[in-house]
Amino acid sequence: MPDPNPTVGELFKANVITHDDLNSLIDAVLAGRMNVREDLAEGYTLDVAAAVKANAFATAVLRDKTSTTGARRTATRTAILLARAQKA
Repeated sequence: MPDPNPTVGELFKANVITHDDLNSLIDAVLAGRMNVREDLAEGYTLDVAAAVKANAFATAVLRDKTSTTGARRTATRTAILLARAQKA
């Protein structure tokens, strides 16, 4: 039986979430717009703020004022892809 709460990365690999969806989430985080819950495709949601805060590396990179934009994007992307989506 498939996991009812797959990672965002698993949904991405299954083409449930597109590159544009993922980039929108990353852009929102980098702009400081992290909603409590973000609706994903096929009835899944993600607590973006919790996903980023749960990833120690992403949190450290985002707090470091000397981090490049590329490093911030990569760290945020990794945190989001590793996070578990919730079925609504």
